[in-house]
Amino acid sequence: MTRERPTTTQRALHDRMPHTPKHLTRSAGVPGPSPELRRARHARTAAPPVLPPDGPDRRDGAGGHRDEVDGGERPPRSAPDAPAPSPVRPAGRDATPGPPRDLLFRRHLRIGTMLRELGGAKELVAALAERDYRARYKQTKVGVAWAVLTPVLLLGAFAILANTAADFDTGGVPYPLFASVALVPWTFFSNAVATGSVSITQNLSLINKVYCPREVFPLSSILTAAVDGGISLVLLVLLFIAYGTGPTAEAVWVPVLFVVQVAFTVGITLVLSSLVVYLRDLRQVLPLALQFALFATPVAYSFGQISPAWQPIASAVNPLAPVIEGYRQTVLLGTGPDWDLVGIAAAASAVWLVGGYLLFKRLETGFADVA
Repeated sequence: MTRERPTTTQRALHDRMPHTPKHLTRSAGVPGPSPELRRARHARTAAPPVLPPDGPDRRDGAGGHRDEVDGGERPPRSAPDAPAPSPVRPAGRDATPGPPRDLLFRRHLRIGTMLRELGGAKELVAALAERDYRARYKQTKVGVAWAVLTPVLLLGAFAILANTAADFDTGGVPYPLFASVALVPWTFFSNAVATGSVSITQNLSLINKVYCPREVFPLSSILTAAVDGGISLVLLVLLFIAYGTGPTAEAVWVPVLFVVQVAFTVGITLVLSSLVVYLRDLRQVLPLALQFALFATPVAYSFGQISPAWQPIASAVNPLAPVIEGYRQTVLLGTGPDWDLVGIAAAASAVWLVGGYLLFKRLETGFADVA
């Protein structure tokens, strides 16, 4: 009986089954692996001998190694390559390595690019301001008259305080006129800070859906407060008519003072609006801080009642103080403002404006995630 020769497919399958018993292989008519294939498999599966850490191998017996090779000592083994030293991390920091420095996100602030982007969104600022203004007085009985009633109520409280418990030096100017000149710019500042500081948290739907410069939201709140401040000038006009007087010629310096006030207002509003996103407790502290600032600012009294030694420090800490005093001096008293104090206030306002804008742009990348 002639045995059939295995096909190529059968040989390939047999080579892929190294543990097939011999009796099963012989019964299937497939010869066992060749001696060369057995030696190759044994070389792959055999574990390499483990040498001791130092000195020649001392094993004896069959197949063992001798202490000497060819009548001499075994050549010394070459030392393995030393591992690369691990980078030394500063003490006190987490030992877990972070991502490579070239993969970390770094935002480069370019003032020119940011201002051009903001200039292209001026229509959006106007639209947001109009929306906020309509929503503020919607379904109210008095409407925009609240812009005049708010300083009127504060004026009444200050007048009672001046006539009963305090003696304010007004320089011969009637106290209602003296206080109203300061109440109009203060109302603009307080409304802008109060509404602008929460403008980011109140516009989450737009921030998460529409890309735009984030500073348009606090700027629109400042614009809305400016409209209210313009309407509140009606109170000042009525008081001028009632007392039969008017602004002096030195009132030409009012726009200069107003620029300093706007710079300080925008700067502090940008700072607070960015911090409120991360520190929600500031929303509760802000009304109290504004009430304290009302009495710390010379609204109900004259800035001249403060010691001259402290006036430069007060001007640097609160730039509104010399600005409001400058309004009184130019509009009511007919003298120019104290330019030394106004210069200090202008420098402090510039620091608030630039620093506040850079801080806002640095923190705005996390508004959509945190807010």
